[in-house]
Amino acid sequence: MIVANKTTMPDTKTKLGPLVLKNPVMVAAGTFGYGGEKILRKMPINKLGAFITKTITLNPRLGNPPPRIAEVTGGIVNSIGLENPGLETFCRNYFPKIRSIKTIKIVSIGGTDEYEFTQIIKSLNRQKGIDALEVNISCPNVKKGGRCIAQDPEITRKITRVIKQNSRYPVIVKLSPNVTSITDIALAARDGGADILSLINTVTAMVVNWKKRCPELGNGTGGLSGPAIKPIALKMVWDVSRAVRIPVIGIGGIMTADDVMEFLVTGASAVQVGTLNLVTPTDVFGIIDDLPVILKNQNIKSISSVVGTLRMTY
Repeated sequence: MIVANKTTMPDTKTKLGPLVLKNPVMVAAGTFGYGGEKILRKMPINKLGAFITKTITLNPRLGNPPPRIAEVTGGIVNSIGLENPGLETFCRNYFPKIRSIKTIKIVSIGGTDEYEFTQIIKSLNRQKGIDALEVNISCPNVKKGGRCIAQDPEITRKITRVIKQNSRYPVIVKLSPNVTSITDIALAARDGGADILSLINTVTAMVVNWKKRCPELGNGTGGLSGPAIKPIALKMVWDVSRAVRIPVIGIGGIMTADDVMEFLVTGASAVQVGTLNLVTPTDVFGIIDDLPVILKNQNIKSISSVVGTLRMTY
């Protein structure tokens, strides 16, 4: 842990549209469960800037066949397939436990069409204790007709508009890196009414066992995450943050507080930590502790003052 002298520490609060976070660090959907698991009860979850649930769909999903995770240099390739118990079970068995978390609470939702998203939102609108929705339109392992929603700007705009019109919560749209121009998709989501954008989701990848002449994952392909994709994520956050005038959440390979700072200066107002949680679940809290120390050592008074300050000259 980084150490600094015990004087007044900098302000770590950050603003995401209508949301104000105590610090810019969230846990990415799918990496910290639903918030009520026994192991999580022993962790200081309330320290998080925001807690994001595992993605929920209208109906239960079994997910993809195993094996589902393969380690590679610089990260992992996963093919979970949005396994989840479905909306009804989530609201009945999981969400009551989430209400006790004393930080911003964001529910991640997934679907394949307007009907599914509308039904999910109508149900969640009746729940108390939700601060925002993150719309997962970018999972590379769950596609309809060979493409995920976030690979088509027109569908992205249409789905976002339907969600925004029906939701009483702020809407975060999660974008895919597996596109020709992520800026076009970001603009479509903004035009559809998105309050916030989060990026990037995993990069489509494959792990092969050449001796067996087969993929290492049961689904064949999956999504690469971890430090290997951080440079890609930084470039896309830079592009999107300059193109839109709504807040951006950076995701991709964040393992340290310095990684967080890289995303902030590049244009993100907050970040999500994902793969690190699958390695050492408690390290995310160390990042939160380190952030004010880094700011203090650099004579920076607030997190918000560094957002978007990257200069393209050395």
